[in-house]
Order: sequence, then structure tokens, then C-alpha cells
Amino acid sequence: MIHTDRLVLRPAVDTDRDAIAALNADPRVGAWLGGARDRAASDVFVDRVQAHEAEHGFGFWVVERKADARVIGMTGVWWVPPEMDMPGTVEIGWRFMPDAWGQGYATEAARAALDYGLRALGLEEIIAFTARTNLASQAVMKRIGMVHAPERDFEHPGLADGDPLRPHVVFVATRRYPLRPSGPPPPEGEDLARPDAPPPGELSRSD
Repeated sequence: MIHTDRLVLRPAVDTDRDAIAALNADPRVGAWLGGARDRAASDVFVDRVQAHEAEHGFGFWVVERKADARVIGMTGVWWVPPEMDMPGTVEIGWRFMPDAWGQGYATEAARAALDYGLRALGLEEIIAFTARTNLASQAVMKRIGMVHAPERDFEHPGLADGDPLRPHVVFVATRRYPLRPSGPPPPEGEDLARPDAPPPGELSRSD
């Protein structure tokens, strides 16, 4: 569990399923995630999130607002799924209810999750990726100190040729440079991961 000024980041439990289903069903949230999900698909997603947490001790967590104890989104770090063909790679991601947009919650939560992955878990590298046209998500990546690694940009294998969301950009953070809690990220290319970097070793959770 992680506390920030306004938020609590914690593993998802079964009582969160309704809130997560509402998040995943919103078409504005799903616009960048391959579409909105129905309840059955959302529950499969939660099953996968909980299985990852049980196996690795970290993962994609719910974000609860302290002011009203409401689940307003999700963020966290987890191993990139095998179908993405990025073995040994950990990613950070986030999604938030539209009524929580524009208030700095995504940046606050993602910064805490990134710091947790690099410092508490000891990961050497964490990536984030999104559609090339998703400028809002890229802005969050930059605000939390990640930098674009253009040589690692790719075409998403789960999207058809010609789909405007298929071209994806990759941003990277590594332990070689401290995270910057505010201000601009390092100059483009300064903090790129080594192509031959070994995968992270055995990880332990530190709450």
C-alpha cells in the first residue's frame, strides 16, 4: 500500500470489482485501451491483476481518493504480458474515471508507482507505452520523469494494420537517474535504457 498526499494505492480486492467495472465500461476510458469492456471482460481483467499480485507481490493497483474513499482509477507496475513479446520488461500504466481527469491525480499516482518500482522493488528499468496520438498520457509520462525512447517505438500486435492506434511510443525510466518530482524530464535521450540491460532479478515487496 502506498499513500500520497491525496491518494491511496493498494492491491485490488473483490469488493473493488464494481468500481473497476464502471471504470472499464466508460467509453472515454476505453478509447485508448481497445474499447470499453463489459462486466465479464472486466472481471477477467481483475482476475489477471489479482493473479499477478499473488505471484509477484506487486502489480496494477486501485487508486482510492482519501477525501471520500472512492476508487477513482488504477495504476501500478507489472510484467508486460507475453503476447507483447517484451520478455523481462516491466511497464507502468494508469487509467482514471473521467470525472477525476484534469486534477493531477494520474500524475500523483503514477509518480508514486514509478518511485515504488524503481526504489522499493529495485527494478533497473520501467517502461510505459501508449498510442502515438495519445498526447495526454505522454504528458503524464514526461511529468513523472520518463523520457521517450524512439528506437523502441512499435506497432501494437493486437491492433490491425491501418488502425490509427497501432503505432505506439515507448517511454523509459531507469534507476541511473533520480526521479524528478517536478519540472521537466532529462533531455531527450539522456536516460534511455541500455538495449542489453538484463531483466530484473528476484523482486520483493516493501509496503
